[in-house]
Amino acid sequence: MTKSIFRTEFPKLKLIKRGKVRDLYAVKDALLLVATDRISAFDVIMSDPIPGKGIILNQMSVFWFKQMKDTIDNHIISAEATDFPQECAPYLENLKGRSMLVRDARPLPVECIVRGYLSGSGWNEYRRCQSVSGIKLPEGLKESCKLPPG
Repeated sequence: MTKSIFRTEFPKLKLIKRGKVRDLYAVKDALLLVATDRISAFDVIMSDPIPGKGIILNQMSVFWFKQMKDTIDNHIISAEATDFPQECAPYLENLKGRSMLVRDARPLPVECIVRGYLSGSGWNEYRRCQSVSGIKLPEGLKESCKLPPG
């Protein structure tokens, strides 16, 4: 099992910011995104990480960026830690699988929520107007019930 990484400490690199689950460093004229094992729910960072979560999150992102590369350009320079600039070499073991070197880019502020069950803010909306995200739903649904298809 992989060692859990809650917070990266790379003193030879310039830390730009820590997000909910990723740490961001400046490396030459690029950025180094490192996915940690931190867990965040409702914008709260939990105290117990999940070992390997950052690797899975990073590999899923890499997979989809590769799948979409012929459709839309992306910011990835490399997801292979051995290809990163020399100043990253002392941290290679912590970077393997959980990081990517990327071009600086302006993020597209889009959030996607996929619901299979009627809960949280979806339940609140349903109680107010019998819809979720403006989609009308049948009467009589209960909190946390499975949503009908379509």
